[in-house]
Amino acid sequence: MKTRAVILAGGEGSRLSVLTAKRTKPAVPFAGKYRIIDFALSNCVNSGIFDVMILAQYRPQSLVEHIGSGAPWDLNRDFTGGVKILTPYKARNDSDWFAGTADAVQQNFSFIKKDSPDLVMILSGDHIYTMDYEPMISFHLDYQADLTVGTIRVPIEEASRFGILAADNQYRVKSFIEKPVNPPSDLANMGVYLFNIELLDRVLWEDRRNAKSSHDFGKDIIPKLIREKANVRAFPYSGYWMDVGTVASYWQSQMDLLSPSPHLKLYDRNWIIHTRTERQPPARFPANALIYASMICGGCLVEKDAHVESSILSPGVIVRSGAVVRESVILTDCVIESGAVVERAVLDKHVHVGKNARIGWGVADQAIKIALVGKNSVVPENHVIEAGAEVGTDIIASDYAEPVVRAGQYLETRRLANEI
Repeated sequence: MKTRAVILAGGEGSRLSVLTAKRTKPAVPFAGKYRIIDFALSNCVNSGIFDVMILAQYRPQSLVEHIGSGAPWDLNRDFTGGVKILTPYKARNDSDWFAGTADAVQQNFSFIKKDSPDLVMILSGDHIYTMDYEPMISFHLDYQADLTVGTIRVPIEEASRFGILAADNQYRVKSFIEKPVNPPSDLANMGVYLFNIELLDRVLWEDRRNAKSSHDFGKDIIPKLIREKANVRAFPYSGYWMDVGTVASYWQSQMDLLSPSPHLKLYDRNWIIHTRTERQPPARFPANALIYASMICGGCLVEKDAHVESSILSPGVIVRSGAVVRESVILTDCVIESGAVVERAVLDKHVHVGKNARIGWGVADQAIKIALVGKNSVVPENHVIEAGAEVGTDIIASDYAEPVVRAGQYLETRRLANEI
C-alpha cells in the first residue's frame, strides 16, 4: 500500500496574535530550536512515509525557507517521494484562495493523486505531538475503512474547542459534531485523517459542487460520510497531543516541556524531531548565573548574576547581568538588558528589552495572562508591559505614548498612520 501524506499548513493562526503577524502558524518557532510543522514532518519520516505534500497559503515565506529541499527530514528526493510545497494558484477552472481545509486538498488533487497512491493521510501542520502513523494505517486496513480519524480523549471542559465523535466498541463512528457548545463526550478529532484515494476523490468533487458547504473536513466532509453510512472508524491515540491554537496553549505546551516528567519526549533517540538548524556556538553562562528548570539553546549568553527560571531560551538569546527571566519563552536573538524582568511572557525574534524594563508585570489575579512582544520590537528601558498586554511587530521607542502598556492593550506602530 502506497501512502501519501498531505500536511495542511496554510492557516493564518490569528489567535496567536503577533506571533503570526509575519508567518503562517506552522512556521511559528517552538521549544527553542524547532518550528511547529517539524512535528508532523518528523512523524511522517519516523513512520516510514517519505512522500509528503505541504499545502501552504498565508505568509508562506518563512515556511518555504525553513523546509527548503527537505534535507533535514531526508525528504530531498527527486524521483520517488520527497517533499513538495503547493500554494494557491489562478487557473482556468477558477482556482483561488483556499476556502477551507477540504477545498485546499481539492484544489491540489491533481498533484495529490499523481502516481496513484492507495491512501492519503491528511495532517494538520499546527499540532504538537509524536505519533507513529503505521499502527493507524494497519488499523485502517484491518477494518477495511473508507476513512479513519485519529482521536484522543480531552478534558470535557475543553471539548467544545474540538470536533467531537461518538464511536461504538468496534470503533465505528456514529456521530461527529464540530465544536459543540455542549459536548456529548470527550472523544476529540486530532485532525489526522486517512482516506482511501477513490473515496476522497469522490467526496471532494461532491463538496466542491455544494454551494452551501464551507468546504471543511470537520464541518462538512466527515458528517456527510457518516450520514451516508460510510465505513468511518476512530483510531484511538493516547500519547501527548496539543493544539497550540491560542497564546495560552502555545505557552503552556512549552512549560509542559520543563516539568520533571514531560509527556512530550523530545529526547527519545528512537523518535527524533528533525529540524533545520543554524550553526551556533555553545551556550555560555558563568557559575554565578542562576539557571533553573530551563532549556537553553546554542548561541545563548547568560551573564553573571542573571536569573533564568522555568524558561526556554532560543538560539542567540542574551540575558545581561542582573536580568530576570521567569516562566517565559524567548525566541531567537532577543536581548534582555541588565535589571529587566520578563515573567510569563513570549518574546518573538529580535526583541530588545531595555534596562530595568518589566514585561508580564502589573496584574495580580489568579488567571494566567501572557504578555506578548512582536518580532523586531523594542521595549525601552524602565517601560512596563503588563500581563495580558501585547506589543506589535517592529515597534520602536517613539511608538510608546506612555511608559506602560496596560493589560488588554495592543500597541501598534504610529509611524504608518503619521506617514499617511
